[in-house]
Amino acid sequence: MTSPKTPAYWRRATRELGAADPVMGALIIQYKGLTLASRGDAFQTLARSIVGQQISVKAAQSVWDRFAAAVGVMQPRHVLRLSVEQLRACGLSGQKVNYLRDLSTRFAEGAIDTSRWHDMDDEDLITELTKVKGIGRWTAEMFLIFYLTRPDVFPLADIGLQRAMELHYNKGRKLSDRRIATLGKLWSPWRSVATWYLWRSLDPMPVEY
Repeated sequence: MTSPKTPAYWRRATRELGAADPVMGALIIQYKGLTLASRGDAFQTLARSIVGQQISVKAAQSVWDRFAAAVGVMQPRHVLRLSVEQLRACGLSGQKVNYLRDLSTRFAEGAIDTSRWHDMDDEDLITELTKVKGIGRWTAEMFLIFYLTRPDVFPLADIGLQRAMELHYNKGRKLSDRRIATLGKLWSPWRSVATWYLWRSLDPMPVEY
């Protein structure tokens, strides 16, 4: 397994975020020593993102652990060896099983070319990724954050991000999407980093894909 790698920009990002926003500065101090880290495995990151769709971090980790144990070596061909019943027994919905099998088939057959992705801008890559069955904008944004470690991704529709922003910036009261987007501009060009700290403030388990 590839060791997780912290983005080269992390120290600069935390310094600039802390200077721009006292609330963010406090979170950075609170979680000092913890960072976003990429495992450098495109297939695993996309698979984990699919598993994590619409469920809590804790639930996603539990399902992933069972899925990974069933698969063994996390490679597309190993996923395809498992039956639908075996995959469902891991806690996956029928829809997620279909998504994971489709993703595995595309990788196994070479239909997905990851070599171009590093040179594509965020929106172009999101457009390409969302052509894959089961990958919507949120899943694509998780991929940009956790695999490519793009520094300025802001997953506006993420429930965890919304909850954390309401907690830290609006005394727990609901914020409109427009207000969330406006607050997020304060953190550019490091919105991925700010998002990671906000997620971390909600859950003792670090978010990873």
